[in-house]
Amino acid sequence: MHDHDPFLIRCSVYIYNLNNKRCKTSYQYPKKKMKNLSIFLCVVCMISHVYGDIRIANELKFKKKLWISCFSGDDQMEPVIKNPGERHRINFNTNIWGTTRFMCTLRQGPNYRHTQSFTAFKQVSPSDNGALWDWRARENGIYLKVWAGEHEQGGAYMHKVHDWIY
Repeated sequence: MHDHDPFLIRCSVYIYNLNNKRCKTSYQYPKKKMKNLSIFLCVVCMISHVYGDIRIANELKFKKKLWISCFSGDDQMEPVIKNPGERHRINFNTNIWGTTRFMCTLRQGPNYRHTQSFTAFKQVSPSDNGALWDWRARENGIYLKVWAGEHEQGGAYMHKVHDWIY
């Protein structure tokens, strides 16, 4: 194999050793493999741009705070406490298998006895392009509107999904 072989692509990588001197490492790859790798990377990049978005707003009355804790199969979020009128937002990339799920638990202050745990985001297939799941905690329950994705509710208004557990 020559340096000028028309069927090879030469890649050079520069690294620094412990003495801070630059070292060059070269690799040769067949062009066909590089083309396949390029196509694969483009597909992975397109898939990785699928997003999910959860918004939880505290619309409780009487100055009640809202305790929020959410998790997925990969992430455990730190619990947060939101004052009335405040919102909590979670942005994330969905997985390539189309199985991303987020579970959340909400608790009403001041004693945090009224609670509810639920699926706050659910991706149903790899073609599901993500969405904003907009949740509202109110005195009489927890409301939802989904914006976009396979669960999109179009012109539907916020609707009650869960009651508080006492």
